[in-house]
Amino acid sequence: MSDTTRHYNATDRCLSVIDQVLQTVFGQPQTTGRKNPAQGIPEGHLTTAEREHHARLMRINHAGEICAQGLYQGQALTARSSTTQSAMQQAAAEESDHLAWCDQRIRQLGGRHSYLNPLWFIGSFALGAGAGALGDRWSLGFVAETERQVEGHLGRHLAQITPKDQPTHHILTQMQADEATHGMAAHTQGGAELPLPVQLAMQAASRLMTHTVYYC
Repeated sequence: MSDTTRHYNATDRCLSVIDQVLQTVFGQPQTTGRKNPAQGIPEGHLTTAEREHHARLMRINHAGEICAQGLYQGQALTARSSTTQSAMQQAAAEESDHLAWCDQRIRQLGGRHSYLNPLWFIGSFALGAGAGALGDRWSLGFVAETERQVEGHLGRHLAQITPKDQPTHHILTQMQADEATHGMAAHTQGGAELPLPVQLAMQAASRLMTHTVYYC
């Protein structure tokens, strides 16, 4: 019986990353089929300034989901165990729902995506692959801390959304709940707590990214 297992070389892996960049940044997200939380929620009357501000906030969240795709796919690539790899791939699939929801809301609000999305994906992919290479405990710990910070970030955005914009409110609320679930799952699977300097560095990088994306 011949061995039909495909062994990927460096070129194959490079082409795979390029394909993932194109699919994530420029293609249609492959969702799990979950209903958009904003579906059927009536639109409130927003001022021009409110619509622009909300569109910019959703652009930040969309870019954050681009980063999430890069992180999870990079971690799945270097995961030590098939269980961790499967968990990363499942989380990436669920995060793709967020990517689609943010994209739809941005368009409804008349906004646009970040011009730097390809860089966000590539940088996050490299970071995720590096975290995965350190071992599954640290990779899962990185996920848990990332999701904890994202959950807080979404809470701050919810505080800025006018109650008139219920579609955006419903999307962010569901995203926040999903992030909490992903973070808890990573912790339960054995994720290690990251050192405080690493946590602080992640927070600083997140603030820089959100500020940049708000304007470009």
